[in-house]
Amino acid sequence: MFEKLKLTEERYNEIGSRLTDVSVISDNKLYASLMKEYKNLTPVVEKYREYEKCRKTMEDAKELLEENGIDREMKELAQIEFDDSREKLDTLSEELKILLLPKDPNDEKSVIIEIRGGAGGEEAALFANSLFRMYSMYAEARRWKTEILNANPTELGGFKEISFSVEGEGAYSRLKYESGVHRVQRVPETESQGRIHTSTVTVAVLAEADDVELEIAPTDLKIDVFRASGAGGQHINKTESAVRITHIPTGVVVECQDERSQHKNKDKAMKILRSRLFEAMIQEQNDKIASERKSQVGTGNRSERIRTYNFPESRVTDHRIGLTLYKLEYILNGSLDEIIDALATADQAARLSAQSEE
Repeated sequence: MFEKLKLTEERYNEIGSRLTDVSVISDNKLYASLMKEYKNLTPVVEKYREYEKCRKTMEDAKELLEENGIDREMKELAQIEFDDSREKLDTLSEELKILLLPKDPNDEKSVIIEIRGGAGGEEAALFANSLFRMYSMYAEARRWKTEILNANPTELGGFKEISFSVEGEGAYSRLKYESGVHRVQRVPETESQGRIHTSTVTVAVLAEADDVELEIAPTDLKIDVFRASGAGGQHINKTESAVRITHIPTGVVVECQDERSQHKNKDKAMKILRSRLFEAMIQEQNDKIASERKSQVGTGNRSERIRTYNFPESRVTDHRIGLTLYKLEYILNGSLDEIIDALATADQAARLSAQSEE
């Protein structure tokens, strides 16, 4: 590990020097690339330097303890410094191991979230709206920008499905744990008997794909236009502004009718399509790496039940890590950090364990 850290520090110093070079500064693409790498290496190098400083302090204290003729008070101080440094070194070593774990290349990306009502009919659609509100409030708290890309509302104010983008640095790193089946247990607004029903909603979190990462040939696309329609026939568009794009090689179909402009709907549909195809490509790569798959917290599979929201008990349980919080309203109002932090920590622990077994 420390050989790798030394090489990392050398690379960090090299980039720092290059960033002052006039020829690099004048090359916007190269400069941006080096700045990104420099930024990513900074926390690792700073932690390594802190470790080396602490190690030196411990060695100096040890030398002092081994000296003959030092007074008792000086020896006690040296012992305290030695013990403190050794304890701190253990902590810093664990922190370095985490920082050296391979990073998900998509972590800094913005995302597209797709929410679909599952079992439960109208009640599932209403809860889909609750989850959309939860993620929107979480994004707002982190100063991320959200935009609805496509929505299929119901008459009672729910969503059969809704797709929206969340733009902001690190959005994927936080929201990637949300993919899967979310289960709600409550007395439905549509139920007169007061019985608790269980409904499900599916959430998919897709990293936004750049043009350079995924090239889509125009000949692989079938584009249809049609008239948009709203819930119960409301707000029907008299022009053919809605767009349906089919990716012929994979059969993936995306519809978008949220905008009155056909051009805007096409742009949004392409954004969703690109992210779905990118997700499929990443999933295929992950499937080939069994050890990585085992070390993940959940599979990110849309069919995996990941969380239950129980209204009578005001309880939220994340089944992947066995975390239960009695803060339902708080969480549905966008306070997701406690759950996400626990998932990220569990993910790190699993990957560290997998790494030590290799």
